[in-house]
Amino acid sequence: MLKGSRKERFIWLDIMLTLMTLELIAYFYYGVRALVLGGVCLVFCTAGDIISVRLMHRRFTADDLTCTSDALILALMLPAVMDLRIAAIAGLFAVIIAKNVFGGRSNMIFSPAAAAYVFISTSWEKQLLSYPEPHVKTGIFDTPEDLVYSASHFFNISGKMSHNDFEILLGNFSGPCGAVSILLLVVAAVILLLRRDISGGAFTGVISGTVLFAFLTPAAYSRYDSVRYTLVCNMVLFASVYIVADKRIAPERFFYAFFYGFFVGIFSYVIVLTTAEENAIIPVSLLFTPVALGLRNLERKIEFAYAEDTDKDSGSDAEQPDEADEKAAEYAPVSEEVLTEVHADGDTFIQEESDPDE
Repeated sequence: MLKGSRKERFIWLDIMLTLMTLELIAYFYYGVRALVLGGVCLVFCTAGDIISVRLMHRRFTADDLTCTSDALILALMLPAVMDLRIAAIAGLFAVIIAKNVFGGRSNMIFSPAAAAYVFISTSWEKQLLSYPEPHVKTGIFDTPEDLVYSASHFFNISGKMSHNDFEILLGNFSGPCGAVSILLLVVAAVILLLRRDISGGAFTGVISGTVLFAFLTPAAYSRYDSVRYTLVCNMVLFASVYIVADKRIAPERFFYAFFYGFFVGIFSYVIVLTTAEENAIIPVSLLFTPVALGLRNLERKIEFAYAEDTDKDSGSDAEQPDEADEKAAEYAPVSEEVLTEVHADGDTFIQEESDPDE
């Protein structure tokens, strides 16, 4: 148990380092308002987690600080100028309802950040999908002006993007404050995959399903543009790393995790293609949580059956030496002393083995 807790802490630390890097880039593009947004999510997620854990008569420990990573994931999915009151509500919903109501850290069913994002989209969708232009900085208490739709919105309805590849890699286009830094997200994905902090199967599955369908049924005028723009828009890359590939939710075995992610990628792309729904991968990842839970239960049953077979095999192996000893005793040669006694008795005749020298 101690070893598992230590491993969980190292995973949390690696993920936090990548998220903090994305926060710094958000500060570079949008100013101090982006940092304050992240701070509000951190404070309310932590406070909500402490209160709900105490209400469940449990002690808040250092392992429960994993809620801070969920807070930063949520903040990076929002516009940099999101109303701070809405961000606070989203943070409380993430840890109290989406996390602790269903059992807390040890029994994760939904991604708290994804659940909170879907929750606020039902009531504040207009604010959620209105973004400032990059390098337009808003004060902490200023009312944001000249907000625009995201680049993902224009791609979904037109199949085009008005940005070159260099701007796309650096995240110099409108969208969620942390989900548009494509180059940093690629680096973060490579690091987290190499350190096995995220599910490699789930991440590979999402990318494979998205690329396959973006190529077969292009959303742009060319298949190449369809693939590359689909991967950088609608938070596909961000969600692949921090939501779908979350080890607390995704199946453990690569085979099952791959197909879980594969179907998430396919269905989210189909929704974007047919309805132009922005950031469809977030609600789709929530809808597919029963699939992830079912696959995890299947893994446990397979492991249990394998353990039973192993116990049976080891038990049969333990009995084999005893059987061999009994057979050896049954066919053991009669000693010379026994043969001599039988001859002296005279009533029973036992044939002795002939001496090879004779």
